[in-house]
Amino acid sequence: MEEGSYKINNTRVTIMTREELQNEILKILSREFEIENPDLDDDLRERYEFDSIDAIELLIEIEKLLKTELTQEEKKQAMDIRTINHVCDYVEALAKTRA
Repeated sequence: MEEGSYKINNTRVTIMTREELQNEILKILSREFEIENPDLDDDLRERYEFDSIDAIELLIEIEKLLKTELTQEEKKQAMDIRTINHVCDYVEALAKTRA
């Protein structure tokens, strides 16, 4: 397998750099939640009133990004996410477990 890629369900997936991942997460936040130009350390709940329904929608978008379904345990791990940096850390950890 090429460096910088891994397989999920027999599909080759390219591993993104941290910057590429941040850009993808920012696109999702803009497109799905109308959050524009956030600081990477803004508390999504406090600053943008991000609620549990939003969190579920974000997890669905993360599944699309990773091209795989998250387990219940992985979804539970997302409960403490507060910032965009936390989201990026979470997605990076998920990608590594699937490498």
